[in-house]
Amino acid sequence: HFHKDTKEEQTMMEETRNNNPAEDCAICLDRIKEKKTLECLHSFCSECIDTLFRLKPACPICNTYHGVYTGTQPEGVMLVTRSWQSVPGFEGCGSIIIQYSFPPGIQGPEHPNPGVRYSSTSRTAFLPACEEGEKVLKLLRKAFDRRLIFTIGRSVTTGLNNVITWNDIHHKTSMEGGPHFGYPDPDYLSRVQEELRLKGVTEDD
Repeated sequence: HFHKDTKEEQTMMEETRNNNPAEDCAICLDRIKEKKTLECLHSFCSECIDTLFRLKPACPICNTYHGVYTGTQPEGVMLVTRSWQSVPGFEGCGSIIIQYSFPPGIQGPEHPNPGVRYSSTSRTAFLPACEEGEKVLKLLRKAFDRRLIFTIGRSVTTGLNNVITWNDIHHKTSMEGGPHFGYPDPDYLSRVQEELRLKGVTEDD
């Protein structure tokens, strides 16, 4: 005489088996519906991950990018010039001078206040012209082309809204003066590469 499992017992057993945290969606924190597994092997409800990817195509667990992330930086130019002058901490190589400039314009549908004007802005940043500095320059160019370096929003320094602001990729706007805005800052090049990586900008894509 075999014990025949009732439907409820079967379901309970399956739930116990499935009761590992990997089967919960990290976005809605509920049991996964219509499972979608990314290349990084993290799984979510397909609706949850599709909605999230419209904002940013990165896995919310490990931040691996699936596709290219484009930001909301307005139209502008990135000019690069070079100087023989070195930045403190990187003596012996010259420096790279980056000039970003943006004309005034009107916010588009991707900005906080579509139809509202924003004013022109320009910024200058400095990198050491060493091998790693050249690598960071290439990554910054890639980030600029993907509209990731600036955005339109509220300025942290002035408190004004509807202005072009930096977008979490730190730049050195001064050659000297120490680690806050300038050099010497021995960890800066590795930090900025990490900030770029978090926006999906790496050497191998």
